[in-house]
Amino acid sequence: MNAEYKKIQQSIQLRQFAPFYLIDGEEPYYLDKITTWFENEILTPAEKDFNLMVIYGKDAEWADVVNACRRFPMFAEKQVVILKDAASLKGFNDLAGYLEKPTPSTVFLIEHRGKKTDGRGKIVKLAKEKGFHFTSDKIKDDHMPQWIQAYGNEIGFKIGERESQILATYLGADLQKIANEIEKVRINVPQDPALTAEMIQKYIGISKEYNIFEFPEAVTGNDRDKLYRMLAYFMANTKAAPMPLLIGTFYNHFNRLYQANFVRGKTDKEAAAALGVSPYFVKNIMAAAQNWPLHRVERCMLLLGKYSTMAVGIKNTTNDKELLKEMIGQMLE
Repeated sequence: MNAEYKKIQQSIQLRQFAPFYLIDGEEPYYLDKITTWFENEILTPAEKDFNLMVIYGKDAEWADVVNACRRFPMFAEKQVVILKDAASLKGFNDLAGYLEKPTPSTVFLIEHRGKKTDGRGKIVKLAKEKGFHFTSDKIKDDHMPQWIQAYGNEIGFKIGERESQILATYLGADLQKIANEIEKVRINVPQDPALTAEMIQKYIGISKEYNIFEFPEAVTGNDRDKLYRMLAYFMANTKAAPMPLLIGTFYNHFNRLYQANFVRGKTDKEAAAALGVSPYFVKNIMAAAQNWPLHRVERCMLLLGKYSTMAVGIKNTTNDKELLKEMIGQMLE
């Protein structure tokens, strides 16, 4: 979590307010959380009636915002002014004049959603010098499982590596959607301390048997019946498992099998650190590596390179269903 995000949260909790806060970026989840704090945590319900003003950038000009900020609070120590969608404000850069000498009794939030504020402009510089500046960046796809686990720790609900992978694979990078789905589970099982695959299947609707995370393990495992069931499922439901996503998941799996050849003899803890997994998964990975020698793993990784280009239409005229069937068949040769 961004240090500036924590500072904003702390400043509100301790009531040590900066004169203004600039929040921007492409990820709306944290922008919405911060805006909700400003709407609900600074003023009492009685104070809000006279001292909370929300202005939308598309409906105002910079002078309207400055006039609101220069107003004095009524029957309260502070007033709160929130400028939403500041990127649409006419004359946005003209706010710099007010920010140089902000009104001490006003707590001003500038919410610049959708993109970063121009760092070359005066407003960002003033925010860093006199207020707070927080940028909410999009979480990269390969970092989503870690974010989900950290979110679970934040709310006191343990989410393991396998469960976080399943959620990231099927829910994508929409942080609010992920948070809502996890909260749905917690409402149904308020006493349970940890998320399980069974809970995901029951309350979110993601099958614990037919999930992408399990598919590569089925290919390198010994249960052929399970493998063929999964293959038939993904061939019949190509939208649930697009080829580029499947190939990325397979690559991660084979990359770990490749590395497993060089951590034999190490403790589970040491091997887990080298492989980038929890110790819980080490035995399964090492067992699969025994059945898939290094030359076979290398061949499969080369196949993934070939099929990753075919999956985006290069030298390929077939559909995802046939492409998947062909790829798995060659891996098993």
